[in-house]
Amino acid sequence: MTVSTARTSALPAGALSPAVLGAVAAGGAIGTLLRAGLDAAMPNAGTGFAASTLLVNVIGAAALGVLVGWASPRVPGWARAGLGTGLLGAFTTYSAFAVSVVLLADGDRPAGAIMSVALTLVLGLGAAVAGHVIGERLARGSRLAPDPWPEVDE
Repeated sequence: MTVSTARTSALPAGALSPAVLGAVAAGGAIGTLLRAGLDAAMPNAGTGFAASTLLVNVIGAAALGVLVGWASPRVPGWARAGLGTGLLGAFTTYSAFAVSVVLLADGDRPAGAIMSVALTLVLGLGAAVAGHVIGERLARGSRLAPDPWPEVDE
């Protein structure tokens, strides 16, 4: 077995199908536009604290928690990839968070940098847990939920 054969055989069936790639691209475009809109609506405060970055990361963590708790296996893999990796991956951002923390620390605002890290961790993890619990409850309590989709995408 060659290296390329071993690498591709380790991927789940349909992982790089046109449906998955298209869903991720479409979701990414939408997530990017949502993120840009929120950044325009909520410019950084004069203190340098990036409230819009914190907000999108917390919202994204909650939404991903709901998606993970509810969608699998109800939603086909291409749709989960489009919503999770595409839309929420483009909407949330670790890089902007990291840069804002560095800028705060370099700008003699270590308390702001520490607050940004602490709020992102506490609120992000809390939002992810809450979202996952909500997603699982929706999955269990939904009378309208269809039969689960098969895990193998077509």
